[in-house]
Amino acid sequence: MFISARVHNAGVAAAAIVVAAAAPAAAQSEAALKTFFEGQHVTLRIDMPGTSDGVDVHADAPRAVDFSEYRDDLKKYGTAIRAGDTVTVTLVKVKKDLIEFQLAGGGFGTFGDDTSTSVYIPHVDKSEREKGLEKRVKEETDRDRRRELQRDLDELRERRERENRRIDIERERAEEKKKERIAQKRLEGGSRFNIRYDDRMPPGMRPDDVMAALAEYVDFTRQAFRAEVAPSGEGPAPAGDITMLRKGMTRGDAERAFGRAIEASQRTAAEVSITTLVFVVGDQRVSADFVEDVLVRYTITSK
Repeated sequence: MFISARVHNAGVAAAAIVVAAAAPAAAQSEAALKTFFEGQHVTLRIDMPGTSDGVDVHADAPRAVDFSEYRDDLKKYGTAIRAGDTVTVTLVKVKKDLIEFQLAGGGFGTFGDDTSTSVYIPHVDKSEREKGLEKRVKEETDRDRRRELQRDLDELRERRERENRRIDIERERAEEKKKERIAQKRLEGGSRFNIRYDDRMPPGMRPDDVMAALAEYVDFTRQAFRAEVAPSGEGPAPAGDITMLRKGMTRGDAERAFGRAIEASQRTAAEVSITTLVFVVGDQRVSADFVEDVLVRYTITSK
């Protein structure tokens, strides 16, 4: 029992260390991603819906985007950013199992945005006079007098109902105008990508990982990103010796040997996530496939 307790306590302590280390690591990843992306410009390859729900990109799934849901969102919310538009990355936020990549404001519908199309204009309630007349009509025994009271009651009731019909028309008009305002705000509010992971975000996320996850939907190559592109704006300066290329080398080793990749993309084959990086080494172009940051295949072509 004593040994079991010690083993249990050791396991609890180890778990606590992992949890304690996870938060700073996530914070460091977020800080690095924010520094790299925020304020930069990217060009969209697809239309983006005008909602803060954005487009979900499931990084671990064989099919990253549910295009049926995507089409429905475009119909429902309209297009805030069109394919080919260049916009600013306004916020990158790292959560437990996703990365929010917000564009041109992140999409209408965030905290503080009024998304309701309803307009409240209350109906006119029965007045005390109308209620009193209803009571007197019920209690009056004289036929002629009851007829007079009923006529007064009908006139009062018709006046109230006429006013409520006017209010209904005014409410419908106000709601139509509000729908138009919200639709316009959706078109002006930007959008976002939500890069989602099955369980939790992999540790040590780098800008290249984000660009690889979004490569099919965002064109990063047209823009000069800080610390990634040479001052000439033509991409990273070629580096290294092509003879250093070998299967089994890590992604970090490849980047140190050949410089930053000029292109990055990601795909899934047989439930395996493959990241493809393209390097320029001298007058040659290297396309390298990495699985879990290990080089498994490459091709070399002339520029």
